[in-house]
Amino acid sequence: MDLFQAMSVYVKVVETGSMTAAAQACGMSTTMVGNHLRALEQRLGVSLLKRTTRKQSLTEFGGQYYQRCLEVLGLVADSEQLAEQAHSDIPRGTLRITAPPAFGTERLAPALSEFSQRYPLIKLYVVLSNQRMDMVDSGFDVAIRLGELEPSSLIARPMQDYTITLCAAPDYLARRGTPRTPDDLQQHDCLAFAYPSTDDWRNADKLWRMTGAEGEVEIPVSGSLTINSSQALRQAAVQGMGIVMLPDALVQPDLQSGKLVALLTAYQLPSRPMHLLYGQDRYRLPKLRAFVDFAMEKWAR
Repeated sequence: MDLFQAMSVYVKVVETGSMTAAAQACGMSTTMVGNHLRALEQRLGVSLLKRTTRKQSLTEFGGQYYQRCLEVLGLVADSEQLAEQAHSDIPRGTLRITAPPAFGTERLAPALSEFSQRYPLIKLYVVLSNQRMDMVDSGFDVAIRLGELEPSSLIARPMQDYTITLCAAPDYLARRGTPRTPDDLQQHDCLAFAYPSTDDWRNADKLWRMTGAEGEVEIPVSGSLTINSSQALRQAAVQGMGIVMLPDALVQPDLQSGKLVALLTAYQLPSRPMHLLYGQDRYRLPKLRAFVDFAMEKWAR
C-alpha cells in the first residue's frame, strides 16, 4: 500500500462525502477507493468511517486522523515545493528576515520596496527586534545583527558599522547653551536609552564614552527621561527635551533638515559592527541569494 496515496484518498472521501465522489476526484474506480480505505484501516487497526446504505460518517478516531492527514500531506507538499525552488533559478517563496528596530525601520524597510520590484515572486516576513533569536528554531532565513558575534556555523558577511551621533534640537540649545567639551554634558539634560537587562533601572545616571585628542573619556550624565525606544528618544530630542546619542540611521534626516544639530563633532563616538547572517545550507535557495546580494549592494562594509 502507498501510504501517502491512501491518506490522500481518505482525505478526498471525507471532503467529498462519498467514495463515488472521491473516486471521480482522484481519477480512479470506486472499488479502488474502497481498497485504499480498507488497507488504511487494517494498517491502523481501527475504523475510520461509519458506513450505512444511505450515508457515511467519521468515527471519533477518523476525525482526528483526518486532521493529521491534512498536516502530513501539507508538509509533504511544502517540502516538494521547497525542492522545486532550490532547483529553480527564479527567486520565489517567503523570505523570513530579522533585524534591529532602528536599522530595520530607517534603512531596511525603505529598501524593501526596491527589492520587491526586482523580485516580485518573493514574499517578505520581517521581524524587528533587539533580541538575538535562534535562526534555526525561529525559522529565519537571514538576520542582521549588531555587535560582536559568537562562534557559530552561520556565514557572517560584514556590513557598514552601526554609528551614532550626539545631537539636540536648536530650541534646546538656545535655552541651555551648546556644550563645547564632553565635561559640559554634565550640566545638560541627557536623555538615555533604557535597556531591559539593566540591573539598577532606578539609577538614571549613565556613562557616555567618546574619543578625542586626549584619548577616550567617560562622562557621567543624567537627564529627565530614560526610555526603551529609540524612536521615542528621537521624538523627545526633536521637541527640545534634551541631548541624545542615537543611531545615524535614525537621526540623519533630522540632521539634514535642521531639526537636530550634531554636537562635539571633533570627538569619535562608539560604533558597533554589523553583520548579515545566514546558514550555508540555505544559501542554495535563490530567494536567499537574491537578498544577500541586494543587502551587500546596499550596505556592504
